[in-house]
Amino acid sequence: MLKSYVVDAFTDEVFKGNPAAVLFLDKFPADEMMQKIAMENKLSETAFAVKETPDKYQLRWFTPGGEIDLCGHATLATGFLVFKYGAPTQSTVTFATQSGDLTVTKRGDLYEMDFPSYELKSVPVTAAMTDAFGVAPTEAYLGRDLLCVFDSAQQVAEMTPDMDKLSHLDGLLQNVTAAGDGQYDCVSRSFAPKLAVPEDPVCGSGHCHIVPYWAKKLQKQQILAYQASARSGVLHCTYEGARTKLSGHATQYSASEVLLDL
Repeated sequence: MLKSYVVDAFTDEVFKGNPAAVLFLDKFPADEMMQKIAMENKLSETAFAVKETPDKYQLRWFTPGGEIDLCGHATLATGFLVFKYGAPTQSTVTFATQSGDLTVTKRGDLYEMDFPSYELKSVPVTAAMTDAFGVAPTEAYLGRDLLCVFDSAQQVAEMTPDMDKLSHLDGLLQNVTAAGDGQYDCVSRSFAPKLAVPEDPVCGSGHCHIVPYWAKKLQKQQILAYQASARSGVLHCTYEGARTKLSGHATQYSASEVLLDL
């Protein structure tokens, strides 16, 4: 038996933010087993962490539709658990991942992640994009994900995309964003039908596209971002060119036992 935790990331309230499952292991089980666990959990990500030293872990992330190369909320959740249970006197932990070494640093009641920024290539707005989102974007960009910009935060919050049509657009995920309405610099949502995740409630890796766009557009380094999913979440962001720092709160929802021999 081993412990499985669920942490709500980018929020200080249970049932908001983005829930991630986290399992700490002596070694990674077979990929097929990790994929089955992620499918059983039915959360946008399940993180698997293997301890190397007190302040360094190997980390992998699985969606119900497959392994992913970068995930923000599940990294924040894993760091939160390391500080809570594994190393309460530490302030920084490093995770070795497919995207290189990523750090989580505890700063007061926020957890700050140091992530790579995605380079955005401007692409034409197409009829297929408008058909999929139900609203016409004003701009479109491609990194790992597709990023579409819209006229208003209301359009972003109220859109009901067609998941099948989204799955035929470019990008691993499809992120949508608009300028904020005063309280926040930007508003966004993230969709991942290619990974069997219709909507990712608060997407850290998506903001490695969203933050570079708005930092350049608004000519400011600090971006306060709001993800307008049904659960909602807030990200405190700093754009540093090749790197984007994402900070947020986290709160634990559960600790349970997985009855598997891994």
